[in-house]
Amino acid sequence: MATPKMKCLAVDDEPLALKIIDDFVQKVPYLELVGTSSSAIEAGERLKQEPVDLLFLDINMPHLTGVDFLRMSEKLPLVILTTAYPDYALTGYELNVVDYLLKPFSFDRFYKAVTKAHGLFELRQASSSSTTTAAEAEPQQPQYLMVRVEYSTVRIDINDILLVEGLKDYVKIVTAAKNYVTKSSMKNVEEKLPSDRFKRVHKSFIVQLDKVQAFENNHLVIGDHRIPLGNNNREEFLKFLEKNRL
Repeated sequence: MATPKMKCLAVDDEPLALKIIDDFVQKVPYLELVGTSSSAIEAGERLKQEPVDLLFLDINMPHLTGVDFLRMSEKLPLVILTTAYPDYALTGYELNVVDYLLKPFSFDRFYKAVTKAHGLFELRQASSSSTTTAAEAEPQQPQYLMVRVEYSTVRIDINDILLVEGLKDYVKIVTAAKNYVTKSSMKNVEEKLPSDRFKRVHKSFIVQLDKVQAFENNHLVIGDHRIPLGNNNREEFLKFLEKNRL
């Protein structure tokens, strides 16, 4: 079954900017512009009334900026920011948007951004279809995480994860091949990992139990990594250790 078109909404207080997005969207077969709005407030009301898959959002608008709109909205479609000011690139990353288009942008740059968004859209569609098909079956554990790393969203197979380390407002996901740093909390990562395979062993560390090779001097050993065992997590881990001891 073919993936449906992405329904797009463009939000900008400049009519010319909306016209450019309209023209570009018409050149891309998998996009459909379902409407335009001249303010973030108007866009918020429209999103309540009809489903939208991709939002082209200008940052600098009167009354309510695009950034403020993103920060106050709980549930949003995929978002591509558009602005004439380059200073917001880091803000866009922090808000987990798909891409950041600096005006005036070419069609090539626009196409690169929507291609990235379409890839994420197809993943969501596939996940939704799989969930619907298996609705009456036993719940399936997730097999991978989709993780925002710099300006890309990458897939990390759960079986490849050795450990997760908390770094204040970020986490580092460690695999045998590569490390990935992303803005998230340890609690958020822990909730997305299978609880029968991953355990918090310290306030700053989650490990995949099958990857633990040794336990010595209150540290767990996974390859070249020595992970401290926290006092609050010690009892639960020792129960696991005793259960699997010869």
